[in-house]
Amino acid sequence: MFYGVILIAMNDTVQRIASKAYIFWPTLVVVYAFDFLTKRLVEAYVRPAYVPHPVIGDFFRLTLAYNKDAAMGLSLGGYSRVGFTLTAAAVLVVLGVLYRRTPNEARVSVFALALITAGALGNLTDRLMSSQGVVDFIDVGFGNSRFYTFNVADAAVTCGALLLAILSLREPKKEGADAQMDSDGSDSRSGDSLDHRLSAASGENANALERER
Repeated sequence: MFYGVILIAMNDTVQRIASKAYIFWPTLVVVYAFDFLTKRLVEAYVRPAYVPHPVIGDFFRLTLAYNKDAAMGLSLGGYSRVGFTLTAAAVLVVLGVLYRRTPNEARVSVFALALITAGALGNLTDRLMSSQGVVDFIDVGFGNSRFYTFNVADAAVTCGALLLAILSLREPKKEGADAQMDSDGSDSRSGDSLDHRLSAASGENANALERER
């Protein structure tokens, strides 16, 4: 009996862990592989570097660029490669901790963490592979008003961060709704208790009147 309970508990634990892993790891592998493949294809076929290749008019272009700094032009000067490599490694450790602490039922959060992890790992791979920096190639905008050139990894990190932000905004509303439900339940129970006491008091008064007769 004891061993049966242990086996059931272990099986339940394995299934719960697997349910989270089935979302996280496939997402991470697919996004990382897609990022790596697109970067290598762009390096091979979108030449020369820093020369735009229109895809959808002037709005969407492919422009091979190498970024030694971080997103949005953040720079550490001559220490950018080492500094941002260490930063990315630290971020991956933090993401690993967050993944372990995320409940198995929070599938959207797990998916978002997988996107961010894949993106961070993709750009870290570029920094480790070449001193030229991270490969960027997605160039969008109108005329001279253009967004920073980015890649699949950057898009994955952005989408994952937005998902987590949306979830964090929804969480207080959910907690408020739960608190309201608990409060309503307490009021209902209090009302039931009051009705019960009134009924009991009425019964006692009826018995007293019966005895007086």
